[in-house]
Amino acid sequence: MHFVSSPPFDFHLFKPHQMWSSFPSDSNFTPHTQPLPMAWTNDTSHIHPRTHLWHLSFYWGRNTQFLFPNWPGNSPAMYGLGLIFVFVLAVLVEFFSNLKLVKPGSNRAAAVFFQAGVQAIRAGFAYMVMLAVMSYNGGVFIAAILGHAVGYVIFGSPIFKKDMES
Repeated sequence: MHFVSSPPFDFHLFKPHQMWSSFPSDSNFTPHTQPLPMAWTNDTSHIHPRTHLWHLSFYWGRNTQFLFPNWPGNSPAMYGLGLIFVFVLAVLVEFFSNLKLVKPGSNRAAAVFFQAGVQAIRAGFAYMVMLAVMSYNGGVFIAAILGHAVGYVIFGSPIFKKDMES
């Protein structure tokens, strides 16, 4: 038996020629067509420059944006309104987490679908709070934590429950 000597691993078997090229290999290519950048290239000409800095650690300034583009902006009043909004969202998450509207003996199918709707609303609000916290603004983080704490005290703890034992 005779084996042909070859390199131990042939990369060309796994990367066809058209994958190495940044130009499409089909016949519809014209010189005026802008080729798409490949995922493994360092070509950054397709990236739009940002005018603001994305923080990767907590910061305490009010010049931030969260949840919506260009919101709350540079105004201290709008920043305060944004913190109140995140606080209320966190309180609502705790409200929906402890909401029990289905009475015993009700239609099971209707109860399941109703609870699924309540769960979807709770999850949506929780994700909005999470996305706001991902702005890495210290004020937003504190507003979310305080909102969850106040919501738990009001809706989850036995302090305000009617059936609290004395």
